[in-house]
Amino acid sequence: MGKYKVPVIILSVVIFLSLLAFSLIGSFRQKGAGLLVETNPSAIVYLDGVQVGKTPYETTVKPGEVTLKLVPESTETPLTFYETKVTLISGIKTVVKRDFGETDETSQGEIISFEKVGGSQTGISIVTNPDSAQISLDGQIRGFSPVKISSLLQGEHQVILSAPGYLERTVNLKSILGYKLTLIVKLAKDSNAQKTPEPEVAKETKTILVEILTTPTGYLRVRSEPSSSATEVAQVKPGEKYAFLEDDAQTGWFKIEYQKGKSGWVSNQYAKKIEGVLPSPTPVASPSAKPKPSPTGL
Repeated sequence: MGKYKVPVIILSVVIFLSLLAFSLIGSFRQKGAGLLVETNPSAIVYLDGVQVGKTPYETTVKPGEVTLKLVPESTETPLTFYETKVTLISGIKTVVKRDFGETDETSQGEIISFEKVGGSQTGISIVTNPDSAQISLDGQIRGFSPVKISSLLQGEHQVILSAPGYLERTVNLKSILGYKLTLIVKLAKDSNAQKTPEPEVAKETKTILVEILTTPTGYLRVRSEPSSSATEVAQVKPGEKYAFLEDDAQTGWFKIEYQKGKSGWVSNQYAKKIEGVLPSPTPVASPSAKPKPSPTGL
């Protein structure tokens, strides 16, 4: 029996050393990276272009950057798909959540990922789309996105994000000692949000106007009656336009409103009726102290 004792001992030592080496190699082997994907409604999951399952989907893969594509399963209303790049960290589970809408604007969701910083530090970085969303962390307003908080207690936290015209979103997450947490949130537009009323633009209503034509004197007299012998009450200039009130059946003269609340007559020889929009009031010259009759009606 003695001759078998030495080989058995040698074999036992070899097996022990092999198991020890295998154990050591396994301990130095890089840990896998976790990925959890949740959507509403359910969606088909693609990793780097390969269909791997449907949501809710959880897996462990090689650490590194992957292209994640989520295609919502058929519903009565067509929904838009989602595609993004995600960096997966060894030993850490990255969480991707997505609520699908008919368009990207009406879709919402978040990506929760980690970055190792070492030591006893725990921080959080929050980025939103759109920018400048209000951030509430554990019931305390912490400003507007993007926000970086370098000191954060380890454990469970609640983040509430809100922006005018967008649906409020609540995210529950857990910080890990020695890691910086990154939260990227996409807010959905609120279709029921009250739109800012556009300023009303005054509609231009066309009406009958009287346009003053060129005169030998450079102005036209406005008289109290449709006659060149009537009293002059004002003077108007060529090119100016005034509201038409009526015309005289005998002389054909036009009655105009030359000032707000004031009217008079002008000769139809140096004026014509047109259709248009009444311009801003034009200053009207006062009549001379002693008007002289004019046979031409000027």
